[in-house]
Amino acid sequence: MKKILLLLTVSLLTAAFLANKPTPQSAELLTPECYISCYNGDVMEQFRQEANTAAFGAMHPLPRKYQVTHAAGNRITFKASDGTEAYGYEIRSSKPTNNWLLVIQEWWGLNNNIIREAEEYAAALGNVNVLALDMYDGKVAATADSAMKLVQGAKTERLEKIVLGSIQHAGSKAKIFTIGWCFGGMWSLQSSILAGKQGAGCVMYYGRPENNLEKLKNLQTDVLGIFGTLDKSPSPEVVKKFEADMQTVGKKLTTHFYEAGHGFANPSNPSFKQDATDDARTKTLAFLRERMN
Repeated sequence: MKKILLLLTVSLLTAAFLANKPTPQSAELLTPECYISCYNGDVMEQFRQEANTAAFGAMHPLPRKYQVTHAAGNRITFKASDGTEAYGYEIRSSKPTNNWLLVIQEWWGLNNNIIREAEEYAAALGNVNVLALDMYDGKVAATADSAMKLVQGAKTERLEKIVLGSIQHAGSKAKIFTIGWCFGGMWSLQSSILAGKQGAGCVMYYGRPENNLEKLKNLQTDVLGIFGTLDKSPSPEVVKKFEADMQTVGKKLTTHFYEAGHGFANPSNPSFKQDATDDARTKTLAFLRERMN
């Protein structure tokens, strides 16, 4: 009898432990078919699901550390659209201009690698004010696990308020250009949608496309998309659907595919490809310059 009671107790304790054990992160990325047919809702929520998979984390090795020297800009505080504080890194043009380029971080946060990108675009373009947005309110990920947590905590409502605040900071006469990579590529498109009639040019590097046609109808600017044929997030199938959606709503999208994987334009990523990065940078600068003049 005692043995039976002991076995029953052990069984109950084991069942309770398994019931309360945290659900492990999914190992695999969501399929392109599922993004197209199963997840036609909020793309930011899609990205949060994607970013919580081990496979997505594996595509993002810890970036090489970069020390900013001879910085041309300054870290600033500005008001989000709800009046709360938001943060960024700003480089003002030496001459007055209404051109503003919003630079949007990868999933790591506003780290020195993104500040480097902001400085390089400011130097190359000249006639533009550059503002790199801090989408995580001062937090920067040190590992893939911490980046996953920051993505999960970055709610759409807060991110939109940061973007709208940055547009208000630029002013009502500002021509808003946007650029970003991965998480930032997705938010480059979202920011250009939020900019409305002030939108002047959008560049998205391997970012999750918007799949809501009603939202895409609000886009008032051309889009340049840079993608990899070997990328799985977003995959070429998802990008092709984006091309069809943009054609449906009468918006201009120019895409360039490179035989490369996710993050190929980041020098710290094993997928980095110098020739593809250089060509994409040339096309990006030409796209922006044509619309800034």
